[in-house]
Amino acid sequence: MVRLVLFDIDGTLVHTGGAGIKAFARVFATEFNLPHGVERIKFAGRTDVSLVREFFLGHQIPPSADNFRRFFECYVFWLDHILAQSRTEACPGVAQMLRDLRNLPQPPVIGLLTGNIQLGAEIKLRHFDLWREFELGAFADDHEERDQIAHAARRRASRVLKQELRGEEIVVIGDTPLDIRCGRAIGAKVVAVATGGASLNDLRPHQADWLVPDLAAVTAREICA
Repeated sequence: MVRLVLFDIDGTLVHTGGAGIKAFARVFATEFNLPHGVERIKFAGRTDVSLVREFFLGHQIPPSADNFRRFFECYVFWLDHILAQSRTEACPGVAQMLRDLRNLPQPPVIGLLTGNIQLGAEIKLRHFDLWREFELGAFADDHEERDQIAHAARRRASRVLKQELRGEEIVVIGDTPLDIRCGRAIGAKVVAVATGGASLNDLRPHQADWLVPDLAAVTAREICA
């Protein structure tokens, strides 16, 4: 029986109109005087911390704790500001999936597994009135590497449930090959959705347990059986 379902955010739950990338670019320009900071960075499936580190190292900026603090203090301000002015939408099937998970006879814990920092995740999901849907989460604050964030989510849920979770009791839902990989890192079953930057053909070689165009194409009962 599935006891924990973990959702990625960007491209899986919501589309923010590129607000996160635009906020990154604004911080690079205003705080570090580098107006072309995002052009060569691939964002999909990455963690915020690893993206900032790549930027720092690519521009000979010391990846110090103070510089990370400067970046993220500025980033959350711009993210909130830009998100309010962006065209945004929840991904298809999300509301129904969350509702159906809660209505199962033995509902799982519903959590987040994301490369966003926690405050960034909260800002994005509050914009859609989704933050309150999640009982726990693991974020880039927990670790720079996404696979390790998955381990943090598993440990956190095990403490909540007061029982060590086995991999087969966990489902990870995401939209990139890196989401599939981090689910496999904790032995979880994986739902891959083609609502982000990766197509069904891009995702197919990575052998998710369910490969669907969007969350409307799979049911809570199917993934939690």
